Amino acid sequence: MDRPVVDQTGLTDKYDFQLKWTPDDSQFAQFRGTGATPTPPTDDAKAPPSLYTAIQEQLGLKMGPAKIPDDVIVIDHVEKPSEN
Repeated sequence: MDRPVVDQTGLTDKYDFQLKWTPDDSQFAQFRGTGATPTPPTDDAKAPPSLYTAIQEQLGLKMGPAKIPDDVIVIDHVEKPSEN
């Protein structure tokens, strides 16, 4: 995912679930060097859906872009400490 995901479901419990999906080229790159062995991207019609489709179809959750307030820290100026 190329941006943060904000939970707006209102759910507070923890859930155990399985999600079957096929990473696309951008998602597959995240796993390189982690030791994980995800299924590479495929054109097979029987392959699990993309991550976004799987989340919506299997979990009933819809992801979409939204503008929300976010806290940020801005450093305007920095100086080295003076020697005492």
